[in-house]
Amino acid sequence: VLGLGVAVFLYFMDYHRWAKNRLAILAIVGTISLLVLVLFIGDRSIFGGKSVQPSELAKLTIVIYLAVWLEAKGDMIKKFHFGLIPLAVILGLVGGLIAIQTDVSAAVTVFALGLLLFYMAGGSLIQIFLLLVISMSLGSGLVALKKPEVYQRITDFWVGIRDINTIGSEQIAKSFTAFMDGGWFGVGLGRGVAKLVLLPVPHTDSIFAVVGEELGFVGSAILVILYALLLWRGMVIAKKSLDGLGSLLVAGLVFWIVFEAYVNIAVIIGLLPVAGNPLPFMSQGGSNLVVTLSAVGIILGVARMAEMERRKLERRSLGAVVDLRGRDRRGSVPGFSRPPGTKRS
Repeated sequence: VLGLGVAVFLYFMDYHRWAKNRLAILAIVGTISLLVLVLFIGDRSIFGGKSVQPSELAKLTIVIYLAVWLEAKGDMIKKFHFGLIPLAVILGLVGGLIAIQTDVSAAVTVFALGLLLFYMAGGSLIQIFLLLVISMSLGSGLVALKKPEVYQRITDFWVGIRDINTIGSEQIAKSFTAFMDGGWFGVGLGRGVAKLVLLPVPHTDSIFAVVGEELGFVGSAILVILYALLLWRGMVIAKKSLDGLGSLLVAGLVFWIVFEAYVNIAVIIGLLPVAGNPLPFMSQGGSNLVVTLSAVGIILGVARMAEMERRKLERRSLGAVVDLRGRDRRGSVPGFSRPPGTKRS
């Protein structure tokens, strides 16, 4: 209910207000403050897990802030001191605060969103490559030194890659079992048993395996196609938006949603190490659902404003045509006048 309410509000809100009223700055500052607060609380959730997780909120606010910032900078982002360095600072600050709270997958998502938006805004490939190398180096060091459980996930993944008869992760092995039980068409919606006795966190990280068991390969494939259609439709909206800000907002938000979906799916079928990304619109969790619906509200709001502008232009064009048809256009030719006493033939 909260997510739908926020989505409706953002749908009717003029997205330019994120820049005009400095709402984007307030949003990112508030997010960073929450991430710092979590360091002292000792948990990724605020107030006993009843409110939005800052790491989930960060995925939304980083897109909004970077879209506003990149649009304001324009071609200046091609200069290192105006583009690469400030971008590295903001991504390093937000992503680093998330990573040290064991949510490495969310940190990777934040960096991926930053790279995408920077590229779309006109950033040079050299800058993107340098930022990618720096972030991967720092991330690898952090994983190796501070997050042994993340390092173990990667090790298990490579074990499964090297030996085809070995599935390194127990979670992936159980997911495969659920898929095999589902077959082509599944055992029926709500009739799966893997979620009860086999799968870890079946309501969040492993929910795609539940889909595979209950709806089968066909149902799983349809879900994958639906996410692809969401990406395609989002790109259409981004292309038709009124300005660069709208394009960056829509592209960043729809990429974030689909990126998380495909990472979740890739983990379940063994193509990526266990990450912890939720499956948008499917995984249980109020924080992720609220921010995802908020993103949908912004996307639809950009589409609404573009459609309103298109209709306004159509009305103006129609009015101009009617005006031309009802006007004696000869009077608009310089120097034209009918000689006195002459009559129209």
